[in-house]
Amino acid sequence: MFEELTHLVERFGQDSIVNNQEVPNEHNEAVMNETSTSILSGLQAILAAGGVKQLAGLFDGNNAQDSSNPVVQQLTQQLSGNLGQKFGLNDAAANNLAGGLIPKVLSSLIGNAKDPNYKGFGVSDLVTAISGGNGNSGLMNAISKYGGQFGLDQNADGQVNMQDAITAISKKSGGLGGLLRKIFGR
Repeated sequence: MFEELTHLVERFGQDSIVNNQEVPNEHNEAVMNETSTSILSGLQAILAAGGVKQLAGLFDGNNAQDSSNPVVQQLTQQLSGNLGQKFGLNDAAANNLAGGLIPKVLSSLIGNAKDPNYKGFGVSDLVTAISGGNGNSGLMNAISKYGGQFGLDQNADGQVNMQDAITAISKKSGGLGGLLRKIFGR
């Protein structure tokens, strides 16, 4: 997942970082790396703090692109603070950079993960990375624990797991956002 995230930061970072006069050229690569690291560590921290519902909400519609989404706001604040501390960017420059980049990268990352036609990266990769390398903990445990009660066993194997999430997405039954919405009653 980190490779996918890094690729997206590089893609969207051209304008936000490389062509940004506030970011000295010698820091471009380091700022891109910091952006990728901040997003991943921020998502992991949200999950560790019990923010499963917040993370699940990212998969619903275009919430990852919405700058008022609490997860997007938290990641933006974290990156902004890190850019100020590590690279000396003033508050306005750091806020503008993070506020413009985080929603684009996060939206594209989640969009790619949800797209069954996108090869090489999927929801399972995203969940595994966010849950610290254990795809069956945190987010997936919540899906497994509550999924059977909500009729989420898509393949009738008696378990609710990543294959059910993939099946739900491929059936166009509301996508992963719909699946997670059923779990958490949103």
